Amino acid sequence: MKTPLLTLMALLLLTGSLVGQQATPPAASASAPLTIGETFTLESTVLGETRTINVYAPPAWDEEPGTPRPVLYMPDGGIAEDFLHVAGLLQVSVGNGTMRPFLLVGIENTQRRRDLTGPTDDPEDRTIAPVVGGSAAFRAFLRAELMPLIDARYATTGETVLMGESLAGLFVVETLALEPTLFDTYIAFDPSLWWNRGHLVETARNWIPRVPGSRTLWLAHSSEETIALLTGRLGEILAQGAPGSLTWHVEPMPDETHATIYHPAALKAVRSLLAVGSR
Repeated sequence: MKTPLLTLMALLLLTGSLVGQQATPPAASASAPLTIGETFTLESTVLGETRTINVYAPPAWDEEPGTPRPVLYMPDGGIAEDFLHVAGLLQVSVGNGTMRPFLLVGIENTQRRRDLTGPTDDPEDRTIAPVVGGSAAFRAFLRAELMPLIDARYATTGETVLMGESLAGLFVVETLALEPTLFDTYIAFDPSLWWNRGHLVETARNWIPRVPGSRTLWLAHSSEETIALLTGRLGEILAQGAPGSLTWHVEPMPDETHATIYHPAALKAVRSLLAVGSR
C-alpha cells in the first residue's frame, strides 16, 4: 500500500504534466473597433473649423424604432472627454427605467477654454489660454448649425437639455442668462462662476427675472470652496427673485471634489429632471 506522502507526490506530478500540455491558447479573431454610437464631422462656418460630433441613442426596449426623442447636448463631449461615462449613465438609466430615452449629442473640443468662456476684464482669466471669450460664437454654432442638423438627421421631439461641468457649467449658466430660450433645461455641475470676477452671479438679480417661459435650472457644487460659495450665492438670489416659470434647484455635494462631481451629480440630475413621466 502506498503511503499518503507517495500518493500526494504522484498527484502533483500528474497535475503538472497536464498543465504543461494546455499551454497553447485558443484561436481568436482579429480585433475590431468597439462602436457604441455614431460620430460625424461638421464644417462650421460660424467657427471656421471642423467639429467632431458624437451621438448615442441608449436602447429602450419598449420604444418603437424611429420614435422621436428629446436631445441632451453636452460640451466636453469627446470620446477622450466626458462622452463615454455620460453615455454609460444614460444606457443604465434608460435600461432600468429611471430616465426617459434621450438622444445624447457630445461636442468634442478644439479650443475648450475659448469656446466655453465669455468676455472678461480680469487679467488672471486671460492667462488660462491664448484665446478666451468665445462663448457667443460657440452658442451661435449650436443654434445656427448643430441643433438644426441634429433635428434633420434624427427624429427629435423639440425638447432640449444642455449639461456641463466646470467651464462647461459656466457656459450652461451663461446661456440661460443670455439666451434662455435656446434650451428647455440647463444642468451645471461645479460651474466656474468665478469667471470675470463672478460677473454672472453679480448680475443675477438682473437676468434671472428675464428668463421667459417654462425653463429649468439644476445646479450642483462640490466641496471646492470658491465654487461652492458662488453657486450657493446664486441659489440665494434665485430664492429671492426667480420667476414662477423658472424651476430651479441647488444640490450641495460636499463629499465630492471638483474632480469627482460630474458622474454622481449627473445621476442625481437625470433621475430628478429627466425621469420617466417627468414631461
